[in-house]
Amino acid sequence: MTDLPVFPEGFVFGAATASYQIEGAAAEDGRGPSIWDTYSHTPGRTHEGDTGDVACDHYHRYPEDVALLRDLGVDSYRFSIAWPRVQPTGQGPANQKGLDFYSRLVDELLEAGIEPAATLYHWDLPQALEDRGGWRVRETAERFGEYAAIVAGHLADRVPRWITLNEPWCSAFLGYSVGRHAPGAQEGTGALAAAHHLLVGHGLAMKALRAAGVREAGITLNLDRNVPATDTLADREAVVRADTQHNLVWTQPLLAGRYPTTEEDTWGELITRQDFRREGDLDLIGQPLDFLGVNYYRPIVVADAPHREPDPARRVATDNRYEERPFPDVRRTAMGWPVVPESFTDLLTALKDRYGDALPPIHITENGTAEHDEPAADGAVHDTDRVAYLHSHLTALREALDAGVDVRGYYVWSLLDNFEWALGYAKRFGVVRVDYDTQERTPKDSYHWYRRLIAAHRG
Repeated sequence: MTDLPVFPEGFVFGAATASYQIEGAAAEDGRGPSIWDTYSHTPGRTHEGDTGDVACDHYHRYPEDVALLRDLGVDSYRFSIAWPRVQPTGQGPANQKGLDFYSRLVDELLEAGIEPAATLYHWDLPQALEDRGGWRVRETAERFGEYAAIVAGHLADRVPRWITLNEPWCSAFLGYSVGRHAPGAQEGTGALAAAHHLLVGHGLAMKALRAAGVREAGITLNLDRNVPATDTLADREAVVRADTQHNLVWTQPLLAGRYPTTEEDTWGELITRQDFRREGDLDLIGQPLDFLGVNYYRPIVVADAPHREPDPARRVATDNRYEERPFPDVRRTAMGWPVVPESFTDLLTALKDRYGDALPPIHITENGTAEHDEPAADGAVHDTDRVAYLHSHLTALREALDAGVDVRGYYVWSLLDNFEWALGYAKRFGVVRVDYDTQERTPKDSYHWYRRLIAAHRG
């Protein structure tokens, strides 16, 4: 593929990872247990009982991984900070050894000429806070603000770009409603409370980051492009419910200063139980963002459906009177996700159309694909499907820029194959292959393709 998409001068090319997925060293240097330690060690929760105890051993091998980033030529590296490594119980004084690890990582990146971009929360809540109610209770949001102040106070002088939360939809709804992610709860009001308190925590963290004088601060959302299965009124109304649950629950408070007007139709009687909302919360949540992080992987085809969950108290992410349908006649990734790059363009232009001048600059903080790639006889990994995916989606991103969407950067997911949450080590998203037995890293063809793309922009 020689027709590489071209991006404006100053566009940021990066790669992304997350702490629990790569670090390992789960019980070293004072790190406390997270909800993902508990969840992954619970029989039947993850593929073949896989855990993040060792993962990619990045905690010990980070200089090797930074060298891979330097060779790749990225401008920026997005990593996440493990809250229980910094505060083992989620409150109280900092664990200095935990802070020192991230300080060493940041210094290694800067020495390599790579700009650090830190995510404060990528799902590894300290278990001690979950034992006190987790994101269902406001106390967790308050502790998150304190944690943000500790980390920013230690690293703000060297880390210019900060993200408060990664994909709060997954934390709230996969974690507290569907139960497929830690902590594995299946609740209604608890999930909605978690969604709100995550936003409150974001607001408190933004205040802490501002006080520390950071250059840029924002949040990352996994926004979905929901499309109707047919043009019937019923399916179009189902899309509104899907948009409310996946997108508007976040973007309306963050960008429009209000809760979605479609809440009642989406959540029914649960909406009347939201006593966890307080006066002033919308002002706290809606503080100006320097950027919006968007994670994008696939579109979702939505059709109207009757209630399937008999208990109204549990109808949040599990049952909003819609169901997903297969996207017809397209290739699917190893995750079973449809590859429809034009929907990436559509998502971004629709976001611009909805929010206009209220929409801050965008960074694509994750985009990538899991594929069935294996080493060839020569030891190389010829992941042609991933190369095609990245090429088509970066081309679609370029089309969004041409349509007037202010996108400033792109982070490929992921630098390394890693622990893919409940799917364990069964799915590989990396542009670098990791042999989990030996920890050997092997750059794939997609790594070399992305390297050529970046190099072409540097002339």
